Amino acid sequence: MATDVGTGATITYSSGYFAEITNITWDGISREAIDTTYMGSTTARTFMPGDLYDPGELTVELNFEESDELPPITSTAETVTITLPDATTSSAVWTAAGYMTGFSWTAPVEEKQTATATLKMTGQIGATTAA
Repeated sequence: MATDVGTGATITYSSGYFAEITNITWDGISREAIDTTYMGSTTARTFMPGDLYDPGELTVELNFEESDELPPITSTAETVTITLPDATTSSAVWTAAGYMTGFSWTAPVEEKQTATATLKMTGQIGATTAA
C-alpha cells in the first residue's frame, strides 16, 4: 500500500454547491465504549462496544469568492461525496449524509480570502472504489 497526497481530492454536495477546497479533515468518527465492570471485577475495568457509531464532523477549508453562491446552511441533511485519488487508476469514494453547522470566512489585507465550513455527518458512512 502506498501513501498518497491529497491533491485531486474532491467533495460534492447533492445540492450542487461547489468550492475551491484546500484542505479536508474528517474527525470524530467514534463508537462508545460501554462499561461492563461489576462488583466481582478484580484486576481491571471491562468494556463492550456500543451498537451505534458517531460518523463525526467534516471540516473543509476553501478559497472564498464573494461572488460564489451562499454555502448550503439548510435544515436538512444532504449527500456528501468525497473522492480521494490514489497512485493507481482507482479512487476511494466515501459518502455520508451531512448538514452544515458552521461557516466562517476571512478577508485579510493583501492575502486571499478563505473560508472554513463544518458539517455534522449523520447516519452510515459508505465507502467504495471508483475506476
